Amino acid sequence: MKTPKTLFLAWQDPISRYWFSIGRLTFDGRVYQFVYTQGVKEAEAKCAFQPLSSFPYLDEVYTSTQLFPVFANRLMSRSRPDYSSFMEWLNIPKDEHDPMTILARSGGERETDTLAVFPCPEIDAQGQYHLYFFSHGLRHLPSCAIERINQFESGEKLWLAHEFQNPYDAQALILNTEDHYIVGYCPRYLLAEMFELIRHKLNLEVQVERVNKPPKPLQFRLLCKITVQASHDYHPFSNPHYQPLIAGFARSRPHSQLNC
Repeated sequence: MKTPKTLFLAWQDPISRYWFSIGRLTFDGRVYQFVYTQGVKEAEAKCAFQPLSSFPYLDEVYTSTQLFPVFANRLMSRSRPDYSSFMEWLNIPKDEHDPMTILARSGGERETDTLAVFPCPEIDAQGQYHLYFFSHGLRHLPSCAIERINQFESGEKLWLAHEFQNPYDAQALILNTEDHYIVGYCPRYLLAEMFELIRHKLNLEVQVERVNKPPKPLQFRLLCKITVQASHDYHPFSNPHYQPLIAGFARSRPHSQLNC
């Protein structure tokens, strides 16, 4: 499994429930680096976003040889008895302990805050790239839909549909089966990229990657995979929202100097 080099940090406004891409974490094999992205400006303007306590200055580059606590705290401890089961839910080999890989697949979401992480994928030798996510909103689905999910086989095809009449989010993308069951939603923090793919008319397929059947938690029930056929004139997550807020990296603030 190829280790992702870049993760994006998304923030959800607790009032409007809208998601914004606000930061970017990179790792070069030695040093972790975090910067805020252009998306933080939209979060400020629309929802009065305030800088995270771990990264209090928008115009700084934060570096550390250790994973920043705001990300490390989203990893399950390897000492927990259910750690092996958790890795199985994520469909990651049990001997794979790279934190960037685990965060990329799990999303790093916790009930106690409003943050999530997702990877910037790399194009492979076949000219494709892949996005993995757990289907959202399952607790709002009828029991027949949950039962349909529990019957899924790996590789089963799914379809995305724009639910533009959704009163809570006019950009919502629902996941449908061939026999017309709604089996959840694409995470809101991926919607901007999904609509860019649609706008550029790129070929994409959505498949069931894994189903973690009961009594596994609903939030980890349905793992999906999107496969995109890349093109020469489009790069994943190239929208300005995902680009660094500051031009260049002249100023750097070591993370050890901050009160986290």
